[in-house]
Amino acid sequence: MRVITGIARGKKLKQPANDKIRPTTDMVKESIFNIIQYDIEGRDVLDLFGGTGQLAIEAVSRGAKSAVIVDNSGEAGKIIRNNIAITGLKGIRYVCADALNYLEGPEKYDLVFLDPPYYSTFLESSLQKIVEFDKMNVGGIIICESLTGEEPGELILPYQKLKTYRYGQVGITLFTRRDGRSTPSEADGRATCL
Repeated sequence: MRVITGIARGKKLKQPANDKIRPTTDMVKESIFNIIQYDIEGRDVLDLFGGTGQLAIEAVSRGAKSAVIVDNSGEAGKIIRNNIAITGLKGIRYVCADALNYLEGPEKYDLVFLDPPYYSTFLESSLQKIVEFDKMNVGGIIICESLTGEEPGELILPYQKLKTYRYGQVGITLFTRRDGRSTPSEADGRATCL
């Protein structure tokens, strides 16, 4: 596991010693950052269920302004702190907290990575909290990782599903926060796919 590009390019990151933490594979991570490559510079990032912190680290390496990594596991916290130190990147903060409770705070973000444990309800619960507490800035992007076939459904406006990509057993679904103005075809409150 390594930083793919940017100012920390090539830095090798610490990985978990067991399967309690499931890092995003390098192939899927590279695909994610190819998709959002023009939406990173100067952005505020949230990496929820941070695990190793590699998604936030990659974003800051590529020019994101700041990143918060949230995970409530002591083991994950050690790995995240080590990985921040290894890269020497500034503007990254680790928070030991429950992910869903953290979403009730006042901060807003431009990019949010959601990579919760598979076979759980955390992805849907996190998306509901993001909508309920309106955690995204206008134009912000939510990147969700799930098992193929278990990708999240539509959200209510102003949140809109953009697209789902599939990489073997992994699905990556993107949502955005629009400016809140709806068109007549969206009068039922549901976003339409692009």
